[in-house]
Amino acid sequence: MKQLVINKEDLKHNINKVKDFAKNSKIIAIVKGNGYGLDLIEYSKFLINNGIDYLAAATIEEAVELRNANITEKILLLSVLNNREDLIQAIEQNITLTVGSKENTDVINELAKKGYNIKVHLKVDTGFGRYGFLYSDHENILNSIKNLKENNVEIEGIYTHLSDAYFKKNKHTLKQFERFKNIIEILEKNNISINLKHVCNSPAFLNYPEMHLDAVRIGSAFLGRVCSENNIGLKKIGELEVEVAEVRKVPKGFSISYLNSYKTNKETQIAILPIGHIEGYNIGPKVEMFKPKHKIIRALQELKSLLKKQKLTAVINDKRYDIIGTIGMYHAIVDIENGNVKNGDIACLEVNPLYISNKINRVYR
Repeated sequence: MKQLVINKEDLKHNINKVKDFAKNSKIIAIVKGNGYGLDLIEYSKFLINNGIDYLAAATIEEAVELRNANITEKILLLSVLNNREDLIQAIEQNITLTVGSKENTDVINELAKKGYNIKVHLKVDTGFGRYGFLYSDHENILNSIKNLKENNVEIEGIYTHLSDAYFKKNKHTLKQFERFKNIIEILEKNNISINLKHVCNSPAFLNYPEMHLDAVRIGSAFLGRVCSENNIGLKKIGELEVEVAEVRKVPKGFSISYLNSYKTNKETQIAILPIGHIEGYNIGPKVEMFKPKHKIIRALQELKSLLKKQKLTAVINDKRYDIIGTIGMYHAIVDIENGNVKNGDIACLEVNPLYISNKINRVYR
């Protein structure tokens, strides 16, 4: 038996903390990545039942899955669609589109002329390099808005995405925000007003409250797992429950796991847990995705953890034990010396749900 347990009271606590900190800003809940690993449909319904009435998905497949589950709340699609069949499917499902280029605008206008009712948010690229009108392309942005309005496309919002808001007073983040504000000023000078202006993802939401604007996009903050300072009392969501597969004793001086990464200093009783990398345990962002300076910071953090003797642990029968050796593809090993553990007992492991395989059942309780 393996299952990912979501503590409903802790999740509700986080939702309320986010609401309090957002104040009057609209909350757009990001439910990408299978609802950050909490199950797309179950998680979305939980958010809705706790007062969140605007969702955002990364892909057309996620958005359509929400509609097929009879979720009627607003859904913003964060990716840009240029394929006409995908666009028609999204429009017919009453999904709000992201518009990010003149070419994209042209396709949407063609469909609007055919009688489709379309809602959009404009995406401005202020320094991320993904979707969006380039922030300096004022003429293109103004002309695209004018053309959309002429074809009765509802422009509900305008936004940008911050690439490096994990730290306070980050120069690039401040520059991105200034670029976005400049676009808003230009629109207002041209008598263009857009109701929902939003720039904050979860890290920016916590680190830059002055950037909350009309709306904020919240994903990892609901899980209490933001890669920045947790300054509003969020609780970590996600606990993996796994049955102990086997209990056995190994002699003194015995090697444990790949690379002989651990050696016993006495006869040791161990428990084998059937959970490993293949199901997402103890994995995260790859180191190579970080800049050299961030790799150094990461290395220093790992060294600090070693010096503090911070280890992975498992709780079995209300007692905490160290996980020893390296985590394998399918197994982890626990030192249960001086414990009363038997085959079939339940081990509880703290995990980030985002990385846990979708094959593992999610349980809300």
